[in-house]
Amino acid sequence: MPRRRLFRAAEAALAVLLLTVGTACGSRLPESDFEHRERASPAQDRTPIRVGIVTSATSPVGGSAFTGPRDGAKAYFERLNARGGLDGRRIEVRECDDGGSGVGNNTCVHRLIDEDKVVALAATTVLDYAGASRVSHARVPDIGGQPIGAAYDTWPHLYGVYGSLAPRDGTTGWDGKQYGGTEVYRYFKREHGARTAAVVSYNQAASAAYARLVEQGLKAEGYKVVTEQVDFALPNFRAVAADLKEQGADLVFDAVDSHGNAQLCEAMDAAGVEVTAKVTNVQNWTSTVQDDYKDAPHCRNALWATGSSRNFEDVGNAAVREFREATKGLRTHSQWQLEGWAAAKWFTAAAQSCAPQGITRACVDAHMNRSQDYTADGLLLPVRFERLAEPPKSRRTCLSVARWKDGRGWVSQGDMDRTCFDVPQLPYQQ
Repeated sequence: MPRRRLFRAAEAALAVLLLTVGTACGSRLPESDFEHRERASPAQDRTPIRVGIVTSATSPVGGSAFTGPRDGAKAYFERLNARGGLDGRRIEVRECDDGGSGVGNNTCVHRLIDEDKVVALAATTVLDYAGASRVSHARVPDIGGQPIGAAYDTWPHLYGVYGSLAPRDGTTGWDGKQYGGTEVYRYFKREHGARTAAVVSYNQAASAAYARLVEQGLKAEGYKVVTEQVDFALPNFRAVAADLKEQGADLVFDAVDSHGNAQLCEAMDAAGVEVTAKVTNVQNWTSTVQDDYKDAPHCRNALWATGSSRNFEDVGNAAVREFREATKGLRTHSQWQLEGWAAAKWFTAAAQSCAPQGITRACVDAHMNRSQDYTADGLLLPVRFERLAEPPKSRRTCLSVARWKDGRGWVSQGDMDRTCFDVPQLPYQQ
């Protein structure tokens, strides 16, 4: 099932906010993926298989904001090539940095599709996917991209890493509306007895819109919601922290940038605010927490992250261990890297199924279009693509949960395949 939950799906609005802040201040491929293959006969095609990766690597949001999926995908392909490639053929990665702009994105799409003739795109992670319609019209499969915007719930031939139930006929979602569940809020209510939740935002349009979506989901789950808004230019997080303490908030959600989050945590520590969880999302599920929140030890150890993929620190799992071994040369690790690795793995599974008749765009796309309950050997919650005529009113949805603990990093909380809830699906617009 796709994991388009209300809390995470609204991250498109937050991405726009971060841009403003930056300028202002199916089938599973087994371990045999990586086994040496017999040498191809002279008549066999040995030309490299070209795959494109588009990333907003130098966007105004910051140099490392969007690069995690790219790094994970490249690590997978490098490991695959080192062990013989795919059916004796190397994967040739063609990268393009769109600079975080729509113009740059269209330029990347044109270059990769029309000039480099890539078979597919993988692990697309961009601020403005302006070229999505061009990818779709060219019938180039885009596999395992991050749904920062609405493109993966709009266009055919685009297969987001969390799946989609929308018709994807050129119109976003259903009549312009997308739907997401409330499982994150249900989890903290059921598992930790949370009853009061605070939502902190800036007095800025994108931030306020994101906060309203979170508030909507919390109220649907019966929470008392405390809204806290700070001035965008001169945020007074100390006042927010004092009110959080007075209101007795169990949970804190936010619609502010990373720097603001660190300031908020520092203010919460200074005011002695104790919460069940300071909840963040998959994009901030990284190994850099110790440094990012170095001046807020109490708040830092109250950080929780939720997502749709297995914790990148869960090295007791064989698939995670394989990912970590292949990426041990990276300076930091993140959940987005793991999801990029899964995207590359997904492409490889599709391409492998096409090898007997020829690895073409059409064949890879047909395989992806049939994908049901793909898990990348357990790294992802089951992903599927359907085209429902009407949006679901409710769904059974699972989630991955981890919390930060100094000295241990991100610690998984339960089994993501069993942490599941039947929750309503609420409409939203990006």
